[in-house]
Amino acid sequence: MGRAKLPRKSTTIDMTAMCDVAFLLLSFFILTTKFKPAEAIAVTTPSSVSSKVAPNKDFVLVTIDKDGKVFLTIDDKEKRTKIINSINTSKGLGVDVAKFKAAGFIGAPFSTLNAFLSIPEENRKGNALPGIPCKDTLNNEMIDWMRAVAEAYAGTKMDLLLKGDNLAKYPSFKGVLTAFKRNDIQKFQMVTNPENAPVGSELYNKSMKGEKQDNN
Repeated sequence: MGRAKLPRKSTTIDMTAMCDVAFLLLSFFILTTKFKPAEAIAVTTPSSVSSKVAPNKDFVLVTIDKDGKVFLTIDDKEKRTKIINSINTSKGLGVDVAKFKAAGFIGAPFSTLNAFLSIPEENRKGNALPGIPCKDTLNNEMIDWMRAVAEAYAGTKMDLLLKGDNLAKYPSFKGVLTAFKRNDIQKFQMVTNPENAPVGSELYNKSMKGEKQDNN
C-alpha cells in the first residue's frame, strides 16, 4: 500500500512587523542625529603616530591658525569667570562677565574684547577675527591671559593643549611658548592628527608587542 502524499504548501514569512520596526528605527536616527557644526577656527594639524588621546572636557586650548592668529578656549565655565575677573582687575577693562562666560573662545586684543563679545556667536569666525596679539615681545597679551589661567587653575590639574596649523609660522608658536614660560607653565600637550606608525619601525614593533601582550 503506497504512502499518502501530503499536499505541499509554500513557506511564507510575514515581514510586515519587521519592516515597521526598521522604518521606526530609521526615523528615530534621522530625527535625533546631530551633525557636527563647522569649526569656528579652521586648523589643519600635523600628523603624528602618538596614541595618546587629548582630553575632551575641562581643558584649556590655545589654537594657532594658518595665518598665525592665536585664540584661547577655556572649557570650564566657572574657571572662565575667575579668569575674566582677574583680567578686568589687572587691565581695568570692565568686560561683561556673563558674555565672557558664554563665549566659546577668545580671539581679540584687550582693546576690542568688548566689541568681540558683542558679535553674535554664529558670526564669530576665526578668519574674520584679529586673534590675541602675541608675535611682538613688547605686546604679548597671551602672557596676561596665561597668568590669569594659571591663577584660576592654581591647586588643580590643568589640561593645557596647543593646537597649531601646519602652515602657521614659527613667530606665533614662539610667542605662545614665551607666554607659557613667563608663567612657569612647563607641561602642555600638542594636538595632532593621529596616524598609524610605519610598518617595520621601532614604534610599530613596540605597538605590536603591546597588542600581543594584551591578547595573551
